[in-house]
Amino acid sequence: MDVLLELQRAVEAVRFDDEVRCAVFGSENERFFSTGFDIQELQDEPAHQIGYASQTSKEIIMKMRTTDTIFIAMINGHCMGGGLELALACDFRFVGDDDDYNLGMPEINLGLIAGEAGTQLLPRYINRSDALKMLITGETITPAEALERDVVDELHPPDEVEDKAFEFAEMIVQKPNLAVGNNKLAVNEGLEMPLSDALAHERELQNNLLGSDVAKEGTDAFLNDRDPDFIGVELGDEEPADE
Repeated sequence: MDVLLELQRAVEAVRFDDEVRCAVFGSENERFFSTGFDIQELQDEPAHQIGYASQTSKEIIMKMRTTDTIFIAMINGHCMGGGLELALACDFRFVGDDDDYNLGMPEINLGLIAGEAGTQLLPRYINRSDALKMLITGETITPAEALERDVVDELHPPDEVEDKAFEFAEMIVQKPNLAVGNNKLAVNEGLEMPLSDALAHERELQNNLLGSDVAKEGTDAFLNDRDPDFIGVELGDEEPADE
């Protein structure tokens, strides 16, 4: 629960800090990105406390998906259960190409489901049958298999994952932050709507951009054959404090 509360504070800090233009999740542990809940706690804690913890993790995941900042998971180690669910809550997943790393949702072997949004997020990324098979067999897969199944987005040598994730983040940072965020919300929220509602949502987000300072900067830069300075427009002359 302490980790969940710390994670919640971090996500909320990103949400409310306009200078954070991209967030990268990694692990200081050399072997694990995350393996989810402490199994001993599942046995020792009262059921209602575990229920609160599970609900809190779902709320964090929804905050990540509805915050207009891009989240990148930097996976260099085992990524299992709730850890994989956290990675799926991110917008992109970069993983180290090491066959010793395991990715999967083994909750079925505890008599449980992948209840931290795994049953809902995984089939939104990959084939429905493949997702259900992973969930009901508890199968673990290698990073290369995860890439092949579209569970992750990019595969790199383990010692390059951090650099590659931050290179991608640096590229996002240079884009107009408002437009990046509206693209994310249009996709994440629009996919949950009927097409007619999603198109109306898209139109509203686009209208919010038309006439904005970033749109003016982008069109002026295009017409004058120069590189746009979106950071300067959105944050003034100072560089963003975080990437």
